[in-house]
Amino acid sequence: MKPAQLKQLQRLYHQRLPGDRLVSPDFAQRLSAITQEIQQPVSSYINRRGQVMRVGVGTPRQTQIPPLELPRYGAERLSGIRCIATQLKPESPHEDVLTAMALQRLDALVVLTLSGVGFERRGGGATGYVKDAYLAHLRPSEIPWIVSPPLSLDVVTEQDFLELVADLEAEFQRSGGATSIKMGEASQDQVLLVGLLTEGMSPQQFQANLEELTLLVESAQGRVLETLRQRRSRPHPQTVVGQGKVQEIALRAQTTGANLILFDRDLSPSQVRNLETAIGIRVIDRTEVILDIFAQRAQSQAGKLQVELAQLEYMLPRLTGRGQAMSRLGGGIGTRGPGETKLETDRRAIQRRIARFQQEVNQLQAHRSRLRRQRQQREIPSIAVVGYTNAGKSTLLNVLTNAEVYTADQLFATLDPTTRRLAILDPVTHAPREFLLTDTVGFIHELPPPLVDAFRATLEEVTEADLLLHVVDLSHPNWDDHIRAVVDILSSMPISPGPTLVAFNKIDQVSSETLAIAQQEFPQAVFVSAIQRLGLETLRQKLGQLIHDAVAP
Repeated sequence: MKPAQLKQLQRLYHQRLPGDRLVSPDFAQRLSAITQEIQQPVSSYINRRGQVMRVGVGTPRQTQIPPLELPRYGAERLSGIRCIATQLKPESPHEDVLTAMALQRLDALVVLTLSGVGFERRGGGATGYVKDAYLAHLRPSEIPWIVSPPLSLDVVTEQDFLELVADLEAEFQRSGGATSIKMGEASQDQVLLVGLLTEGMSPQQFQANLEELTLLVESAQGRVLETLRQRRSRPHPQTVVGQGKVQEIALRAQTTGANLILFDRDLSPSQVRNLETAIGIRVIDRTEVILDIFAQRAQSQAGKLQVELAQLEYMLPRLTGRGQAMSRLGGGIGTRGPGETKLETDRRAIQRRIARFQQEVNQLQAHRSRLRRQRQQREIPSIAVVGYTNAGKSTLLNVLTNAEVYTADQLFATLDPTTRRLAILDPVTHAPREFLLTDTVGFIHELPPPLVDAFRATLEEVTEADLLLHVVDLSHPNWDDHIRAVVDILSSMPISPGPTLVAFNKIDQVSSETLAIAQQEFPQAVFVSAIQRLGLETLRQKLGQLIHDAVAP
C-alpha cells in the first residue's frame, strides 16, 4: 500500500462515533472511500464508547480479533465490540463472515457495499460511496445469526445501537439462564468433547472411546455438553482436526458456554497452543483428564508423590505459550537486563522437582522391595488383583477380606493399592493358609506413559506377585477389548508377571448369551458377582489350587 493510503487508515483511529449509533454517515463514507481506492475490503472494530480499536485490510474473517484478546462474559453477554466492514460486491455477507461475527460474539456487524467502479460522487463529496448496507447480529437459536435485507445507509445510521444491544443481551439471558446456572454449580467444568475417526479405527471402537472419555470427564467432576466428531485419514499436524472444524468448535463453545475443550487423543504441545489460539479457551487431551482424576483420588503420600511426578513430566514440554506471564522477564536483583525469562526459570524449577521426586520414587521402590522380601521370607504368597478400571476389583477385595476400601461406579474410584490378608484352604492339606491380596490401580487402554513411569513403584506389586487375579467387567459391552488392553499393559512390563486367573465379574447383569460366549472363550475362568456374592467359593478354591501349583517346590 502507498504511504498516503496507510495514513488514511491510521486517521480512522482518530474518529469517534456516537455512543448510541451503530455508525455515523461520515465514518461509513470514509471507510468506503478507502476501500474504493485500494480495491480491498476494510474492517474496523469499535467499542461501546465509540472508539475505533482495530482497523484491518480484509474481511471480518481475515481480520478477526484473536479469541484470547476478547473479553469473556459467558453465554449471556456479547463482547462489547461491533464491526463496520466493507465489501466490493453488492451481496449479502458470506457465511464465513457471519461465523467470524459469532466467534467474536460481536455486538453487531454492518457490511457496507459500494456503488461500483466509475460512479459519480454527489456534490463533490464522499457521500455516494455506499450503495447498500447489511446489518447482522447474533441470536439464541439453532441458526445463531440473523441478517437484514439490503438497507440504505440512512436506515442503518438511525438504528438505536444501545437499545439493540440491550434487547439482544436480555434475550440471551432469558434463553441461556439454565446454562449460566450450570456453569456455576460447584465450579463444574463444562466440556466440549471432540473425537477424530481415523483410518484403522472402526466406528464401534470410536464410539466406545468417546463414551469412555465421557465417563472420565464425569469422574473428574466435569460435564460433557456436546460431542463433535470428524472423520479424517490422519490427524492434522497443527490442529488435529481441519480448519473448518476448528471454527465449528469455537462457535459451539461460544453458543453452549463451554469453558474446556477435550480431544479424544494425546495432543502435542504445539497442537494445544494452536488450538487455544484459534478457539480462545483451554484445550486438554485424554492424558490430562486421567492425570486430573489421579490427582483427586490419591490419598496416601506415596500416591500423591507419584501423581505429582507424572503431572510435572507431562507439563514440562507444554510450558511454552502457557499465558503471557511466561514471556516476561523475572524481577528482582540479579534478573534485570538480559537475564533469563520466567519460562526458563519455571522449566528449571520443574526439572529440579522431577529429579527430586524420581529419587523419592526410587526410595519408595526400595522400601516396597524390602517389604516384599520380608513377606517372601515368611513364605506368605501374594495375589495381585488387576483389571480394567471400574471392573469391580475393590468390591471383590472387600467381600473376600472384609476390607472397607472405597468403591463407586466410576472410573478410577480407588487409586492407592490396598493389601489385605486372605485365608484359603490348601487343596492338599485342607488347612487354612494365609495369602496377601493386593488391589492395584485400574488399567485403561493406552495408559499414559507418564503414569506408567511414575507408578512403577506401585506396578511392581504386579510383577512380583505369585499370582494375578484378572477381574473383568462382563457387563461392559467391550469387555473383550478391556481384556486385550490389560494384557497389552502387562506384557509391556519389564518383568513378566506370574500365572493369571481370569475372573468375570457382574455376571448378575449379563445375558445368558454373553455368559456362554465368555465361558467358551475362557474355559478356565471363574464367573462371580461381587455385589451378589455369587461364585466366591469357586474363586477361593481356584485361587488356592493355582497358588499351590505356583509356589510348590
